[in-house]
Amino acid sequence: MAKASRVFQPTLFPTFSTLHKPRTLSNAPTIIHKKYPTIRCSVSTSDSAIREATSATQKVPWGCDIDSLENAAALQKWLSDSGLPPQKMAIEKVEVGERGLVALKNIRKGEKLLFVPPPLVITADSEWSCPEAGEVLKQYSVPDWPFLATYLISEASLNQSSRWSNYISALPRQPYSLLYWTRAELDRYLEASQIRKRAIERITNVVGTYNDLRLRIFSKNPDLFPEEIFNIETFKWSFGILFSRLVRLPSMDGRVALVPWADMLNHSCEVETFLDYDKSTKGVVFTTDRQYQPGEQVFISYGKKSNGELLLSYGFVPREGTNPNDSVELSLSLKKSDKCYKEKVEALQKHGLSISQCFPLRITGWPVELMAYAYLAVSPPSMSRQFEEMASAASNKTTAKKDVRYPEIEEQALQFILDSCESSISKYNKFSQASGSMDLDVTSPKQLNRRVFLKQLAVDLCNSERRILFRAQNVLRRRLRDIKSGELRALKIFNGFRNLFK
Repeated sequence: MAKASRVFQPTLFPTFSTLHKPRTLSNAPTIIHKKYPTIRCSVSTSDSAIREATSATQKVPWGCDIDSLENAAALQKWLSDSGLPPQKMAIEKVEVGERGLVALKNIRKGEKLLFVPPPLVITADSEWSCPEAGEVLKQYSVPDWPFLATYLISEASLNQSSRWSNYISALPRQPYSLLYWTRAELDRYLEASQIRKRAIERITNVVGTYNDLRLRIFSKNPDLFPEEIFNIETFKWSFGILFSRLVRLPSMDGRVALVPWADMLNHSCEVETFLDYDKSTKGVVFTTDRQYQPGEQVFISYGKKSNGELLLSYGFVPREGTNPNDSVELSLSLKKSDKCYKEKVEALQKHGLSISQCFPLRITGWPVELMAYAYLAVSPPSMSRQFEEMASAASNKTTAKKDVRYPEIEEQALQFILDSCESSISKYNKFSQASGSMDLDVTSPKQLNRRVFLKQLAVDLCNSERRILFRAQNVLRRRLRDIKSGELRALKIFNGFRNLFK
């Protein structure tokens, strides 16, 4: 189900709540966009607005079905006519993802492919078909993410009048993204996973960013940004495209960009090759780390991401056990009944941590910050002088010593983590048991297929995250048994000496 290439993607894109006031545009002509049926949009970032934004969505009037080869072929021809050199790959239907790039010839390990020239790459410096709209956004100092999202909508709305029409026509009409899950679907299918919370946060940011643009810019320039085109539905589409396809190119000063053709490459957990700008060939390329035979699908890496992160942006979950970078977020929380609750909260907040904190568990272990947080959570009042040290070690924002040890509370800290781990496992078990009886009886066959698809994604994510939790549970239980058996041995030795001297 992988959709496109990317090297970098922040957890949350930049939002802007305080924009610079614009200079007045003089003699700006009126731009009339093609009219589309009005799509109702939300007007706040309240919970009701978020629920509305995650309700059943109406498809945007551009793009194509996710597996369209006709549109992809038109894109390839346009790119070739526009300066893309001859390629050793072609777009075809593939097993991993609906569309992908497949080798036409033998490809060697270490070979450079693509060579997409800068004029065929979309960045914040790309020329607008409606230059007045771009000028307005620049005067408000709109950050790259919402700037590019607005640019994409503006170009898409112009259809064939935009130079990017062939590219936009080949983009999915509804990207695979948790942005397109309804709130009910998120609550139902992802209730056990922390990815649900991150999905809601991402939707909140999309809604908030759209509302900032709407209130501060669009409403003041309705001729340039008519609401029937620039609305929450089209922004969900454009941000869905950005989340799944935007890349950061280190050799172009870290510039973020959409790279047509390159974003047809699908992800594999088994490769470690990324896109970048090659100054010698003056094109966006990637270097293969394995050989490909004719007919084989060519892959790149979207980054070292967990299955949950891949689902969040791309809408797919790798097969269980195939992602070496998979992890699950374990939530730890201070107990309000703690006698030192106030002091511990203050120590955490001083280092940018909250009362409830999530830490990644991997199949290979967990970060030292998690153990430091557990030490703080179980530490007694007599260790109040160490609260500051523990909180500092629990934060990944400090360079303080991380691998702190407090043998006197080691057992309690491990038990605390184990309790949290088992609590999470019970949620996954509950979902797993319920998933077999979830009501999928809907009148529309197409909607039924969607529900089945989402449910399968949720089950796959549940199984992969629960697998890591089970591994952590076994490790924790073994360490606790070792501690207790060590204590018993020490007690036996002590009793033996005591009996010897009686």
